[in-house]
Amino acid sequence: MTRTWTLDEVAQWFADHLPEDWFVQAPELSADRDEILLTGELVGPQAEGDRAAEAQAIEIFREATREQRVAVAQQAEALWGRKVSWAARCGETRSAFTTASVPVMTRLRLSERQVLDTLIDAGVAKSRSDALGWCVRLVATNEGEWIERLRQAMTEVEKVRADGPSTPPSSNLP
Repeated sequence: MTRTWTLDEVAQWFADHLPEDWFVQAPELSADRDEILLTGELVGPQAEGDRAAEAQAIEIFREATREQRVAVAQQAEALWGRKVSWAARCGETRSAFTTASVPVMTRLRLSERQVLDTLIDAGVAKSRSDALGWCVRLVATNEGEWIERLRQAMTEVEKVRADGPSTPPSSNLP
Protein backbone atom coordinates (compact mmCIF):
# COMPACT_ATOMS: atom_id res chain seq x y z
CA MET A 1 0.00 0.00 0.00
CA THR A 2 1.32 3.45 -0.93
CA ARG A 3 1.74 5.76 2.03
CA THR A 4 0.23 9.22 2.03
CA TRP A 5 2.59 12.16 1.94
CA THR A 6 2.74 15.89 1.59
CA LEU A 7 4.73 17.76 -1.01
CA ASP A 8 6.75 19.30 1.83
CA GLU A 9 7.77 15.81 3.03
CA VAL A 10 8.81 14.84 -0.48
CA ALA A 11 10.74 18.11 -0.91
CA GLN A 12 12.60 17.47 2.34
CA TRP A 13 13.42 13.91 1.30
CA PHE A 14 14.90 15.12 -1.98
CA ALA A 15 16.79 17.91 -0.17
CA ASP A 16 18.40 15.19 1.95
CA HIS A 17 19.21 12.92 -1.02
CA LEU A 18 20.31 15.22 -3.86
CA PRO A 19 23.87 16.50 -4.19
CA GLU A 20 24.04 20.13 -3.09
CA ASP A 21 25.92 21.23 -6.21
CA TRP A 22 23.29 20.13 -8.73
CA PHE A 23 21.01 23.16 -8.56
CA VAL A 24 21.33 26.80 -7.54
CA GLN A 25 18.37 26.38 -5.17
CA ALA A 26 16.00 23.67 -3.99
CA PRO A 27 14.25 22.08 -6.98
CA GLU A 28 10.63 22.94 -7.72
CA LEU A 29 8.34 19.95 -7.15
CA SER A 30 5.10 19.10 -8.90
CA ALA A 31 3.15 15.92 -8.29
CA ASP A 32 -0.04 14.07 -9.08
CA ARG A 33 -1.28 10.53 -8.42
CA ASP A 34 1.24 9.05 -10.86
CA GLU A 35 4.35 11.20 -10.95
CA ILE A 36 6.67 13.50 -9.02
CA LEU A 37 8.47 16.02 -11.25
CA LEU A 38 11.59 17.79 -9.98
CA THR A 39 12.67 20.90 -11.88
CA GLY A 40 16.07 22.23 -10.90
CA GLU A 41 17.62 25.57 -11.78
CA LEU A 42 21.12 25.33 -13.26
CA VAL A 43 23.84 27.96 -13.33
CA GLY A 44 23.35 29.92 -16.54
CA PRO A 45 25.92 30.66 -19.23
CA GLN A 46 28.00 33.86 -19.15
CA ALA A 47 26.06 35.39 -22.04
CA GLU A 48 22.55 35.94 -20.75
CA GLY A 49 19.80 34.89 -23.18
CA ASP A 50 22.05 32.51 -25.15
CA ARG A 51 19.44 29.79 -25.71
CA ALA A 52 21.89 27.41 -27.37
CA ALA A 53 24.29 27.63 -24.41
CA GLU A 54 21.39 27.18 -21.97
CA ALA A 55 20.19 24.06 -23.80
CA GLN A 56 23.76 22.74 -23.87
CA ALA A 57 24.12 23.28 -20.10
CA ILE A 58 20.92 21.30 -19.54
CA GLU A 59 22.12 18.47 -21.79
CA ILE A 60 25.49 18.34 -20.02
CA PHE A 61 23.73 18.18 -16.65
CA ARG A 62 21.40 15.46 -17.91
CA GLU A 63 24.24 13.25 -19.14
CA ALA A 64 26.58 13.90 -16.20
CA THR A 65 23.97 13.10 -13.55
CA ARG A 66 22.11 10.24 -15.24
CA GLU A 67 23.35 7.39 -13.00
CA GLN A 68 22.85 9.35 -9.78
CA ARG A 69 19.41 10.56 -10.86
CA VAL A 70 18.34 7.00 -11.67
CA ALA A 71 19.53 5.77 -8.26
CA VAL A 72 17.75 8.58 -6.38
CA ALA A 73 14.61 8.09 -8.47
CA GLN A 74 14.51 4.36 -7.74
CA GLN A 75 14.70 5.00 -3.99
CA ALA A 76 12.04 7.70 -4.17
CA GLU A 77 9.72 5.61 -6.36
CA ALA A 78 9.89 2.73 -3.86
CA LEU A 79 9.20 5.10 -0.96
CA TRP A 80 6.58 7.41 -2.46
CA GLY A 81 4.86 5.07 -4.94
CA ARG A 82 5.14 7.52 -7.83
CA LYS A 83 7.28 7.73 -10.97
CA VAL A 84 10.02 10.31 -10.48
CA SER A 85 10.70 12.58 -13.45
CA TRP A 86 13.28 15.28 -13.97
CA ALA A 87 13.48 18.67 -15.64
CA ALA A 88 16.08 21.42 -15.65
CA ARG A 89 15.87 25.14 -16.25
CA CYS A 90 18.80 27.29 -17.31
CA GLY A 91 18.05 30.94 -17.91
CA GLU A 92 14.94 31.03 -20.08
CA THR A 93 15.33 27.44 -21.32
CA ARG A 94 13.52 24.54 -19.69
CA SER A 95 13.76 20.91 -20.67
CA ALA A 96 11.92 17.96 -19.16
CA PHE A 97 13.32 14.46 -19.45
CA THR A 98 12.24 11.03 -18.21
CA THR A 99 8.69 12.33 -17.79
CA ALA A 100 5.78 9.93 -17.61
CA SER A 101 3.07 9.82 -20.23
CA VAL A 102 0.13 8.26 -18.44
CA PRO A 103 -2.96 6.93 -20.19
CA VAL A 104 -6.22 8.31 -18.87
CA MET A 105 -9.52 6.58 -19.47
CA THR A 106 -12.51 8.71 -20.29
CA ARG A 107 -15.96 8.21 -21.70
CA LEU A 108 -17.12 10.86 -24.11
CA ARG A 109 -20.48 11.44 -25.71
CA LEU A 110 -20.88 11.97 -29.45
CA SER A 111 -20.71 15.77 -29.30
CA GLU A 112 -17.51 15.62 -27.24
CA ARG A 113 -15.91 13.08 -29.61
CA GLN A 114 -16.87 15.33 -32.53
CA VAL A 115 -14.83 18.15 -30.95
CA LEU A 116 -11.79 15.88 -30.81
CA ASP A 117 -12.36 14.65 -34.35
CA THR A 118 -12.64 18.24 -35.62
CA LEU A 119 -9.24 19.00 -34.10
CA ILE A 120 -7.84 15.95 -35.88
CA ASP A 121 -9.48 16.81 -39.21
CA ALA A 122 -8.14 20.37 -38.96
CA GLY A 123 -4.59 19.11 -38.38
CA VAL A 124 -4.40 20.52 -34.86
CA ALA A 125 -4.01 17.03 -33.38
CA LYS A 126 -2.87 13.64 -34.69
CA SER A 127 -5.22 11.49 -32.61
CA ARG A 128 -8.05 11.72 -30.11
CA SER A 129 -5.50 11.31 -27.34
CA ASP A 130 -3.45 14.19 -28.73
CA ALA A 131 -6.61 16.29 -29.16
CA LEU A 132 -7.68 15.67 -25.58
CA GLY A 133 -4.21 16.67 -24.37
CA TRP A 134 -4.49 19.84 -26.48
CA CYS A 135 -7.84 20.64 -24.83
CA VAL A 136 -6.39 20.14 -21.35
CA ARG A 137 -3.44 22.42 -22.13
CA LEU A 138 -5.86 25.04 -23.51
CA VAL A 139 -7.88 25.00 -20.30
CA ALA A 140 -4.69 25.17 -18.21
CA THR A 141 -3.53 28.20 -20.21
CA ASN A 142 -6.85 30.05 -20.22
CA GLU A 143 -8.07 29.09 -16.77
CA GLY A 144 -4.73 28.65 -14.99
CA GLU A 145 -5.54 31.15 -12.22
CA TRP A 146 -8.84 29.41 -11.46
CA ILE A 147 -7.19 25.97 -11.46
CA GLU A 148 -4.50 27.26 -9.08
CA ARG A 149 -7.23 28.53 -6.73
CA LEU A 150 -8.79 25.05 -6.85
CA ARG A 151 -5.43 23.45 -5.98
CA GLN A 152 -4.98 25.82 -3.05
CA ALA A 153 -8.47 25.05 -1.81
CA MET A 154 -7.79 21.31 -2.03
CA THR A 155 -4.57 21.79 -0.05
CA GLU A 156 -6.60 23.45 2.69
CA VAL A 157 -9.13 20.59 2.60
CA GLU A 158 -6.27 18.09 3.06
CA LYS A 159 -4.94 20.07 6.05
CA VAL A 160 -8.38 20.09 7.69
CA ARG A 161 -8.79 16.37 6.99
CA ALA A 162 -5.39 15.64 8.54
CA ASP A 163 -6.37 17.57 11.68
CA GLY A 164 -9.64 15.61 12.00
CA PRO A 165 -10.31 12.43 13.92
CA SER A 166 -8.52 9.31 12.79
CA THR A 167 -10.57 6.47 11.39
CA PRO A 168 -10.33 3.19 13.30
CA PRO A 169 -9.10 0.22 11.26
CA SER A 170 -11.87 -1.67 9.51
CA SER A 171 -12.95 -4.89 11.08
CA ASN A 172 -13.22 -8.13 9.19
CA LEU A 173 -15.89 -9.45 11.53
CA PRO A 174 -18.90 -11.08 9.84
